[in-house]
Amino acid sequence: MQQKKITIFDTTLRDGEQTPGCQLMPEQKIKIAQKLEALGVDVIEAGFPISSAGDFEAVQAIAQQIQSTTVCALSRAIEEDIKVAAEALKFAKFPRIHTGIGTSPTHMKYKLKASPEQIIERAVAAVSFAKKQVEDVEFYAEDAGRSDTVFLAKVIEAVIKAGATTVNIPDTTGYCLPNEYGHKIAYLKQNVKGIDQVIISAHCHNDLGLATANAIEAIKNGAEQIECTINGIGERAGNTAMEEVVMIINQHESLPFYTNIDTTKFAAISRLVANQMNMPVQANKAIIGSNAFAHSSGIHQDGIIKHRETYEIINPSSVGVETSSIVLTARSGRAALAFRAKEIGMTIEGKELDLAYQKFLIAADQQKVIQQDDLYQLLKTI
Repeated sequence: MQQKKITIFDTTLRDGEQTPGCQLMPEQKIKIAQKLEALGVDVIEAGFPISSAGDFEAVQAIAQQIQSTTVCALSRAIEEDIKVAAEALKFAKFPRIHTGIGTSPTHMKYKLKASPEQIIERAVAAVSFAKKQVEDVEFYAEDAGRSDTVFLAKVIEAVIKAGATTVNIPDTTGYCLPNEYGHKIAYLKQNVKGIDQVIISAHCHNDLGLATANAIEAIKNGAEQIECTINGIGERAGNTAMEEVVMIINQHESLPFYTNIDTTKFAAISRLVANQMNMPVQANKAIIGSNAFAHSSGIHQDGIIKHRETYEIINPSSVGVETSSIVLTARSGRAALAFRAKEIGMTIEGKELDLAYQKFLIAADQQKVIQQDDLYQLLKTI
């Protein structure tokens, strides 16, 4: 089966930075952007230039630094926004303007106070104006997840005709079920004139914990770009996590897709983003959480020691983690105790192991986790 390339559009520096408390200084943005380029990201959404002088400066600096990756700037469907975005991207080797407007009944009635006809008119005007600034124009239909699909198709067809090269179908509020979101993408693919001449993009939020599932469903139904962030950071509950969608694509041969991402750099860039944004990664976060390859149950530990794939579907080294962790707790078994003892140069077996294990359980009940120094002291007494 022929594999299709999925474009990875990273919005860590734009949507991710909208996480409360995660604002970055320009020099921090540049540092992360350089690592994203090395990671193999296809598009870096560097920021929203009109939002502040600092963000304009950051986007402009990233545009000057990045050589092989498309640099994208966000704007509303307002000429001044688009002008400022174009100015910030002036030195970019591969510039993209990302402009758009809300298309859901809720956005049209309460936020934009505009009729459907006015929305289409404003969308077309924004794309047409952006097209005069740069060749690569992405249009976003904000709150597409709650938009009427037939109306959404009309908007998308109009902006394609106006010159959009990518059409972004955001589940802005994280509302859609995977089958619903997939159906939206499939409907557009089947009913919009000119849709085969552009890239359909999936931008999913995680309000109901479905961002990753929705992004995968989107590419199964014809989307060719996933918008995501490192560690899944972003507005409210966050965005699709890059490390999750990329590893799902890599691990499932039934998915006929590939990306250009160097997954061995995931652990390092995850730490960088967490440190720069002062946003710790939860321990049980898929792929890059500290517990993602840690085992404390005796049954699991015994299996891992015998053959890693009994309880791990991902090789830790493939995402930049040195090795799996056998964590000694009161739930650990004799096999794990003997394994960890061997790591510190002490071989125990038979009755000696039984005795050590009984002492170990008493200590583990008191200390929760037995660290290497604790283990050494315990085994010295055997």
